[in-house]
Amino acid sequence: MLAPVVHVLPLITLHRERLLPVPGRITAHVDQKVTPLDVVGEAHYGQGHLLIDVALTFGIQPDAAQRLIQIKAGDMVTKDEPIAQRIGLVPQILRVPVNGRIILVASGRILMEAGDGVFELRAAIPGRVTRQISDRGVEITFNGALVQGEWGNGQLGLGLLLPVVTKPDEELTVNKIDVSLRGSVLLAGYCSDPAALQAASDLPVRGMILGGLSPALIPLAAQMQYPIVVVDGFGLKRMDSTAFLLLSTNARREVTLNAEPFDRQTGVRPEILIPLPVTEDPPVPKKGESFTPGQPVRLTRAPNAGLVGTLTGLLPGLTLVPSGLRVAAAEVKLESGGQITVPLANLEVLA
Repeated sequence: MLAPVVHVLPLITLHRERLLPVPGRITAHVDQKVTPLDVVGEAHYGQGHLLIDVALTFGIQPDAAQRLIQIKAGDMVTKDEPIAQRIGLVPQILRVPVNGRIILVASGRILMEAGDGVFELRAAIPGRVTRQISDRGVEITFNGALVQGEWGNGQLGLGLLLPVVTKPDEELTVNKIDVSLRGSVLLAGYCSDPAALQAASDLPVRGMILGGLSPALIPLAAQMQYPIVVVDGFGLKRMDSTAFLLLSTNARREVTLNAEPFDRQTGVRPEILIPLPVTEDPPVPKKGESFTPGQPVRLTRAPNAGLVGTLTGLLPGLTLVPSGLRVAAAEVKLESGGQITVPLANLEVLA
């Protein structure tokens, strides 16, 4: 069975492609060092679409209209610019009604993007540009520590990492937030206090890392203008000890929070990145693997959610669990020393 892999790694190399939604201009060059907020490319895009039927306007067949069109796909056009002209006793000129970009010219019709917005592509991770991808984007290489999460509020930011708790199961409360934390990224166990999220916004902080988040706070957390990454999921969950140890030992280092939402189709997760100096590129993280004895794993369901351990063996066939279901399962030796049977569906490999 293919195992879901969550990366909690102290030193790795990442190669990430950052792409524009449409062809544009790449502003970063190879070997350029970038921060997450640096703009590496930009593209012009329309704010709406407009279909211009040249054949219908001139009252002719599509093939004849196609020969009269004077622009092509990719052209930028301005309002009142001629785009088709018919010569005759009474010449006809068709002009573009708005500024925009031509998307398609076919069968005597013109499809264009109306308006002229600008999309700025940000690096999103710290590192070095190692490749330009024609007019679509760049590849950025990052060296350092990586912790992937379960939920993010869609924001991007960076700052100095400061723990506000000493244990992974300790709650973030409003009385733990003071002016000394301004401009930093907070590390805590879990949060169920809306006043704590608001107090962090009022300082303001530059980010927040939590093990767990009360489900009732999801709407508020999604509205915050600073990035929030939840490592283990929703509820009063402790942060798993592997992630908490890695993050807390890197306290007072600059950390990047790319809190993009978890997409199960593409495997994209919210991420915490800590740049570290290296003399040579460390290994690239594994993208996927099967469950195998000896793997470090994290439990994802109650009553042991957030605990970590080692997979000691896969049980043959299907195992009856307390819910009455028969499922594929494994034996896991917990970090605390106990051994339990866990459905494979409730495990993530830490790699």
